Amino acid sequence: MAFPERFSNLPDYAFPRLRKLLDSHAPGGPEGDAITMTIGEPQHPMPDFVAPILAASIADFGKYPPNDGTPELLSAIAAWLHRRYGVTLDADRIMPLNGTREGLFSACLALCPESKGGRRPVVLMPNPFYQPYAAAVAAVGAEPVCVPATAATGFLPDYAALPAEILDRVALAYLCSPANPQGSVASHEYLADVIALGERHGFTLLSDECYSEIWRNAPPTGALSVAAEAGADPERVAVFHSLSKRSNLPGLRSGFVAGGPDTIARFRQLRAYGGAPLPVPVQHVSQAAWSDEAHVDANRALYQEKYRIADDVFAGMQGYQGPEGGFFLWLPVPVGTSEDAALKLWTKTGVRVLPGAYLGQTVGGENPGDGYIRVALVAPAQDMQRGLTRLRDCLYA
Repeated sequence: MAFPERFSNLPDYAFPRLRKLLDSHAPGGPEGDAITMTIGEPQHPMPDFVAPILAASIADFGKYPPNDGTPELLSAIAAWLHRRYGVTLDADRIMPLNGTREGLFSACLALCPESKGGRRPVVLMPNPFYQPYAAAVAAVGAEPVCVPATAATGFLPDYAALPAEILDRVALAYLCSPANPQGSVASHEYLADVIALGERHGFTLLSDECYSEIWRNAPPTGALSVAAEAGADPERVAVFHSLSKRSNLPGLRSGFVAGGPDTIARFRQLRAYGGAPLPVPVQHVSQAAWSDEAHVDANRALYQEKYRIADDVFAGMQGYQGPEGGFFLWLPVPVGTSEDAALKLWTKTGVRVLPGAYLGQTVGGENPGDGYIRVALVAPAQDMQRGLTRLRDCLYA
């Protein structure tokens, strides 16, 4: 049987690759005390209101949900965007998602043209990056251009440095802030420059902001507010938000995309034909979650304490840079490759981390993720501190 080749150049997804690397090896360290710091799955308590709302709306699982979201959910999201970013959006500029991954993948299907200026369109991605970006680009046959997001550029991609010949072909540009995996945060000036670049060259910024409510010192700036201040075409920016990190609800699979009305109309058209709307009980929980900040503040305080723990464990370590936002450490590998470091750490200490190479793409013979490991700060604080201490003593002593 013949299968399509469009995804043949994609590497195995990061976590199956990690299992191939580590699972044939017994963990080191104290017996029965392996510590997983790979996947960014929040482990703080979910909000108290989740179970009662689900229970009260259980009968709604017997109904087809509205594709575009209930009016109440759309209103709650719009109110949150106004409180958080000072922007005012009508319901036709918002669509609920089954988590941000659905939207980030669907964005290329909904928004990327078949050609631009008579040539193959380009989609920009930071390198390293969240892996669904690459699959989305492959799905539409666009040309991916991976732009290094390294220490030299503040761990954010320098899209403006690309040649005009490439920029004129760009249809979409992905950006993640706070960045996964590096924890860097795009400044107001950075976002303004990228949006202005999109206006000059006719491309749309896809701003992945799902870590926006986990931050160290100040709330990250959002692309919607920067675009509004600049008077930019609203179709030049689409932002993606999630309840997975903000509300410790990764299993709810709930987020949203917001952008210009034409942009959202195309998302809604795709959803109507081939998407899956959120079940009504999930929409009720989501409405409550976007309407409440107390649980978000409490969650953020737990992560800020984890930042302090990590800063203490790695105090004085050359190359250590604590995250400005999100919940990952992006730690430099002192010797060998990122796979070497992850395998050594697992077999010597029982601590499981993700090789940075699995999040990057090799371009010109170099993978900007290979000199790093990604460490998730999601375990309970004591477990996390124990894991970080073992990691430090194994790789950096």
